[in-house]
Amino acid sequence: MKGITKFKVYLEYDPEYGGFIADVPTLPGCMSQGKTEEEALRNIKEAISGYLKVIKKHHRTVPSEKVRYVTVGI
Repeated sequence: MKGITKFKVYLEYDPEYGGFIADVPTLPGCMSQGKTEEEALRNIKEAISGYLKVIKKHHRTVPSEKVRYVTVGI
């Protein structure tokens, strides 16, 4: 049985689109959308799966989720 890989997803409502935008910061360019949170999350799971297949096909390393986010004031 394969292990489950988890990624943090940034989910934001976009009033211009009228739905939610989902972005995976660890996977540059991996984004999706949906009219509801549930739809956006379903769609981003599919996008992550496709992204990982391409990475593996090209023998690249899956980026690490072991990152640290900090807030910087300016």
